[in-house]
Amino acid sequence: MILETSRLYIRNLSETDWQEMKNIFIDFNNSQYAVYDMPLPTEDEETRALTKRFAESKLFFVVFLKELSDMLGYVCFHKDGDKYDLGYCFHSAYHSKGYAYESTKALIEYFVTECGATGFTAGTAINNIPSCRLLEKLGFICASTEMVSFDNIYSFQGGNFVLSVK
Repeated sequence: MILETSRLYIRNLSETDWQEMKNIFIDFNNSQYAVYDMPLPTEDEETRALTKRFAESKLFFVVFLKELSDMLGYVCFHKDGDKYDLGYCFHSAYHSKGYAYESTKALIEYFVTECGATGFTAGTAINNIPSCRLLEKLGFICASTEMVSFDNIYSFQGGNFVLSVK
């Protein structure tokens, strides 16, 4: 699947994208937001294996600027009935430029029109202000919050966001 917006080219993730995914993973693991998620692999074999698993799902999409060959990041989904759970990760060099919003909006529209999606969910840390703002800009509402911990040491308040489409 290939989508284009005015600035972006979006396509399915491929196994051969593993090196660019490794760059995204390393950047994310070094970011202030890494505490709100599971660590991503940075070793070649682990990165190859995870990229392969993601690619096989057919629900992971990579995002490029039309004029660059560098991967900006990815947008992913997990199907749950007729709803899809949203995730995304963009390299910090491309934050605050509207790329996450533009690509995610295009993919949500695609899933509604082409796949019959009736709703979307997403989870993020309440303290991850950029992520919460992006979800709200896309029309998601925070339906509930809960304490989340990935390592039983560090806990944070997580928001459960929903977007209903008809």
